[in-house]
Amino acid sequence: MEREALLQAVEKELPRSRFEHTLRVAETAVRLADRFGADKEKADLAGILHDYCKYWPDERMRDWIIRHHLPSDLLDYNKELWHAPVGAEAVRECLGVTDPEVLDAIRYHTTGRPNMTRLEQVVFLADYIEPGRRFPGVDEVRAVAESDLDRAVLMALDNTIRFLIDRGQKVYPLTLLARNDVLERVSGKNSS
Repeated sequence: MEREALLQAVEKELPRSRFEHTLRVAETAVRLADRFGADKEKADLAGILHDYCKYWPDERMRDWIIRHHLPSDLLDYNKELWHAPVGAEAVRECLGVTDPEVLDAIRYHTTGRPNMTRLEQVVFLADYIEPGRRFPGVDEVRAVAESDLDRAVLMALDNTIRFLIDRGQKVYPLTLLARNDVLERVSGKNSS
């Protein structure tokens, strides 16, 4: 499917404000990809598709998790996480996107994971720092993202974990593992 057709398919699934967010994520992902050496075309594609099924009803997403044998522990965590792994399956099945790197960037854009690829980091961070985002700490992450991808991703993960803890919510284990993995890389850079 061509970019324009994908944009139209995504636009049909999202309210206007979320579609505008999607466009900003794609634009931010391309800039980050250019800055940090990831594939710009794949960053754009993953940015466009990352929230494809964010507004699907919970029961529909629950069905996809079960039917597509996605990690069943997702059902024990905040529903906000579901749209990423479900989205990867949905864009593959509904839109014909088969690039595993793009699908993984969509799949892990909310949780992160250990050993994130450069593309996965770019999309994760673009979703966090796109210009429409307004919340405590985002400007600091944006500033760091000008020069250090790993450190910016670490800051975003730390902020997300703190946010969940402050609200008495569970933290998805993959997010903790992603944070520890990036922390080791950042610590390794600092000790060199």
